[in-house]
Amino acid sequence: MGDMRKNIGIIGFGNMGSAIAERIKTKYKVWVFDKDKNKTKNFKGINIADNNVDLVNKVQIIILAVKPQDFEEVLTAMKDNIKNKLVISIAAGINTGYIEERLGQVRVIRVMPNIAARIGEGMTCLAQGKFACLDNLDLARNLFDCLGETLVIDEGMMNPATAVSGSGPAYVCNFLESRGLNPKNIPEQKKNDFLDDFQKAAEGVGLNAEEARFLVNTTFNGTISFLRRQNLSPSELRRQVTSKGGTTEAAFEVLNRGGSLMEAVKRAAERAKELSRR
Repeated sequence: MGDMRKNIGIIGFGNMGSAIAERIKTKYKVWVFDKDKNKTKNFKGINIADNNVDLVNKVQIIILAVKPQDFEEVLTAMKDNIKNKLVISIAAGINTGYIEERLGQVRVIRVMPNIAARIGEGMTCLAQGKFACLDNLDLARNLFDCLGETLVIDEGMMNPATAVSGSGPAYVCNFLESRGLNPKNIPEQKKNDFLDDFQKAAEGVGLNAEEARFLVNTTFNGTISFLRRQNLSPSELRRQVTSKGGTTEAAFEVLNRGGSLMEAVKRAAERAKELSRR
């Protein structure tokens, strides 16, 4: 790929697209495009592309950070210019096969960061598509190492991982709220009891003990740091990460009627599967 490796394009400049740009712009030349020009106009240290096609032509690595409902339109626009590029998708619930079907034999890495990526303490899971090689995976991992911890998993485990680390910040907030705890001063025993329950729930949706422990601990620590650094209350952050109809909302329907964390995480994984496009 030569020097083009250093040119990264980001399509979609919402919370996660802008967080990625902010964290990587000192290491890479970053091009961005969002159809809402107001989102990109005041952002320093990045280059603005005219449209999706213009961006794709300027870079070798494209990060798709658009909402799932805008995905089809973006794939259609870039289809003819995508040969030999690496596509990294952070769109929730969209499998690599769905992208490969629409773009041809393109190299795709699917990633799922969580909200703490915005402060460089995120938990990002990565899965390799059918046509991507290990070098592509390493490239994607190096990129997302700028946003916190990373874990490579089989794509079949992406729904459980979404239920654990994607929705995880909301469970941590619920733990703090329900016990009236201050994020700056959490009793060690209460923290350990919660982490034990959370790890069992993660193993309950199919993650092995090592993966579960890593996802749970990183998600917990990142969430606490995020609350402290952003000066947010747990209820404010919980609302921020709960999308209508999403995995977190599904988990909280269970918790709000008195269900266990294990049952809530299982429901979130089921909801992630229901929302998936194959």
